[in-house]
Amino acid sequence: MTGAPGEILTIDIGGSHIKATILDNNSKMQMDYEKVVTPVPAEPTAVLEAIKTLVKDFPSYEKISVGFPGYIKDGVVITAPNLGTESWHNVNFAKLLSDTFNKPAKVINDADMQGLGVASGKGLEMVLTLGTGFGTALLKDGVLLPHVELAHHPISKDQTYDEYIGEKALEKIGRKKWSKRVEMILTVLQTVFNYDVLYISGGNATKLKFKMADNVKIVSNEDGIHGGARLWANG
Repeated sequence: MTGAPGEILTIDIGGSHIKATILDNNSKMQMDYEKVVTPVPAEPTAVLEAIKTLVKDFPSYEKISVGFPGYIKDGVVITAPNLGTESWHNVNFAKLLSDTFNKPAKVINDADMQGLGVASGKGLEMVLTLGTGFGTALLKDGVLLPHVELAHHPISKDQTYDEYIGEKALEKIGRKKWSKRVEMILTVLQTVFNYDVLYISGGNATKLKFKMADNVKIVSNEDGIHGGARLWANG
């Protein structure tokens, strides 16, 4: 059975939840978000089963877009630090989805998906995701630049960005100290990348407690889900 013309099943896989909706070609949501808890352990077969359960009563669709928390190359997962890299390494998740649902599928990093969804298309724009881990995306005039796993770069002594401001750090040191860490990191990133606009999203974005610069915007995951349609804009 073919899906509704142009409609796209768009999935956001996170360390705590898997969310999905249907978009039309113009990025308009055709239904409210639905979500399920990310399975533990989050091995490929378990995640695939969770997605099947999540979308079993969804309206028809023609193709699939997925934002995935890791480094993706041509639909293949290279790393997945917040899901378990060992079980995901070299998994062709795009092909698994396509074979399972009999629909063409594209898989990209979840921050890249957010970037496609929120970027204005003007100048150098950067996206940060503050959730289970720390994600980044860069776009120039609306075009995704090669993905960099900045989350694994050291930022303080022997800690990576992921370890320094990820969810475990927030739980350990509390919101006030965590927020100060994020504020410091924004200063670093502005110096390193000289972005025109920075977008901050993810479940912990609303917990920040400092005055943002004029070129910094807090956006929601629902804003970013629109990237699922833009991912297919060029075929």
